[in-house]
Parts: sequence; C-alpha cells; structure tokens
Amino acid sequence: MAGTWLLGPDGGAQGKRPTAVLVAVRDDGAADSGPGSRTSLTELRRLAATDGLTVADEMVQSRPHPDPATYVGSGKVDELAALAERARADLVIADGELTPGQARNLEERVGVRVVDRTALILDIFAEHARTTEGRLQVELAQVAYQLPRLRGGGRAMSRVGGGRTAGGAGVGVRGPGEQRLETQRRTLRQRATRLRRNAVELARRRERTRSRRARSQTPSVAITGYTNAGKSALLNRLTGADAQVQDVLFATLDPTVRRISTGDLTYTVTDTVGFVRHLPHQLVDAFRSTLEEVTRSDLALHVVDASAPDALDQITTVHGVLHEIGARDVPELLVLNKIDVAPTEWVDALRRVHPDAVPVSARTGAGIDHLRVELTRRVRRQH
Repeated sequence: MAGTWLLGPDGGAQGKRPTAVLVAVRDDGAADSGPGSRTSLTELRRLAATDGLTVADEMVQSRPHPDPATYVGSGKVDELAALAERARADLVIADGELTPGQARNLEERVGVRVVDRTALILDIFAEHARTTEGRLQVELAQVAYQLPRLRGGGRAMSRVGGGRTAGGAGVGVRGPGEQRLETQRRTLRQRATRLRRNAVELARRRERTRSRRARSQTPSVAITGYTNAGKSALLNRLTGADAQVQDVLFATLDPTVRRISTGDLTYTVTDTVGFVRHLPHQLVDAFRSTLEEVTRSDLALHVVDASAPDALDQITTVHGVLHEIGARDVPELLVLNKIDVAPTEWVDALRRVHPDAVPVSARTGAGIDHLRVELTRRVRRQH
C-alpha cells in the first residue's frame, strides 16, 4: 500500500485502495516509448498497481515540451482538476519528473496531492527494500529527492505555518513558516550526511566481500535486466536458490549471491536490482555500490522478457544504465526469458537482432540446460 511519503500525512480514505489519475505530456514526434506513450503509460499503471494504487483515469496532453509552470499548460489544468474530482482521486501521478514549481502549481489548482514517476518508484523501493543496506540506500535516494522540493509559498508553505500576514504582504522578517522550512532543510541535510556516512561503511564491507571472492579466484556472474524480466526466477532455476519471485515490478531489491559448480568450475551468481524506463538518478546514485556487482563481475547475464512488446526498448534502457554505472565493457550474455508465453514470431525477431541470445523459460525449465552450458563456456573464457 502506498505510504504517507507518497500520499502525504492525510493519506487516502480509510478502508479502500487510494485512487490515482495519471497525467502525461507527449511529444508526438518523439520515440514510441517516451513519456506519454502507450508503452510508458502502461508501465506507469503497473508501477501504480505495484504500490497499491487503483488508477481511475488518465489524461494526455500533446505538446513538444512540458509547460514550465503547470506541466500540462494552463488551459488543461482545469480539465485535469475536473477529471480528478470525478474520479475522487487521492493522487495525481505525472508520467515524467516534475519540477518543484510544477508540482506545487498543480496541487494548488487541482486540489489533490500531485507526485511524479520518480516519487512513485521511490515509494515502491521503500516498500520492497528488506536489508539494512537496501533500506539505507532507498532512504538516501528519498532525501536527495526531497531536499530541492522543500519550498515556501502556496500550499507547501501553508502546511508549515506560512510566512506572511493575513493580507498577503511580506512582513520583512522570516515568518514561522520560513523558519520551519529552514529547520526541515537542516534536518534533511543532517540526515543525508548520516546516511552517506553509513552507506560508505556498508560499501566498504561489500568491497571486502568482493575482495575475498577475488582472492579466492572465484569467477562472478551478475544477473541484470529490466524489472520483472524473471531474474530471480532464473537464479532459482539455475542454482536451486529461494529468491523471492512475484509478478510485480521491483519485487526484489537486495542482492542475492549463490554458487554454481560445474565439473571443476565454481562461480558465483548475483541477482541485482531491476531497471526501469527513466530510472531516477537518485536511485542510480544510491544503489551504486550494489550495482557495482555488475561492474566487477566477469560476465553480465542480461535477462530479457521476450513476451514484452517493447523488449528491444527494455534492452536499450538496461544498456543505458549499465553504461551510466561504468559497466559497458563487461561481457554480456543475453537471455530471452518467458519463451513459454512469448509469441514465437517475437522470439524469432529478437534472435534476428541478437543472434547469440539464449532462449529459455525460467518457469518451465525449457532451454536451461543449454544456458548452463553456454554460461560455463563464457565464464571459462572470461576468467
């Protein structure tokens, strides 16, 4: 269920799933998977469902760029407000990242809490992080997101007490709202400093673990890929592990490390956090030590959901994040998962683009034996 971090202190109505309305700005000349596209909005609906929200409706505004003041443009704000009222929405979610000013202006005119795709993903990560390191990394990402969004004026200032007279004139001194705002900023900065210090210590521990594996000359394989591509299911199939498997986005965030022994070769396999289109940079920064499992590995096992209509776009998204974290030179073995439910022509099309990819079904076990052979061959070659 979406938490107060996303919905605000008032939350939704008691006893029911909070209701959301989606809003997007679509550049008709942009890529088919860009913000506001059917692909992007479908994913946003899945993200909302993962966070315990019911999506009641959506509104898409066609324009080359989001309006700097209201995101959708002043002429569309009243339409959005009417839509949110009809849907009795607790929340409006933008398919993109809103500036603090855009979010504040929309909230004032629409009358309900307004968040963006980044806030939604951060809320999901906060719900699904289980280990101390995972929770710390998510909290650090949330603080990085919140700090620039602490602003005075409008509803944001009214919630913290206001800093002006009843008539709206400035009084020439810092009002109680402004004082409260500065206190909040200082508290967040102090929290960020403490979290970063703890994150550095956890990163050192992770580095010591990697160093021990390196000294033992144990090759390493990092499973990576788009969220919900079946990475954890594949880990379980390959190693007999019991990693959590759910048909939701970001079901697992914390790395799971297992060993595989084949003849005289033993190597580790690590399941890492899944990626998503427009993955918030705050999360990339916060999870950098975890993502470095990929950069330090001998082989990246890139799992693709072959049943996804936008599988090629998902591959591009994953490659973009891997490049961002410095893993572009790590050898890659592409695995086309879910062939038991993917149309044959889709799998064939993917194999034409990626002829070395290995088709498998982590659910049924089809193709797993071939994958084990290819995996062993690649690990021997790289190590």
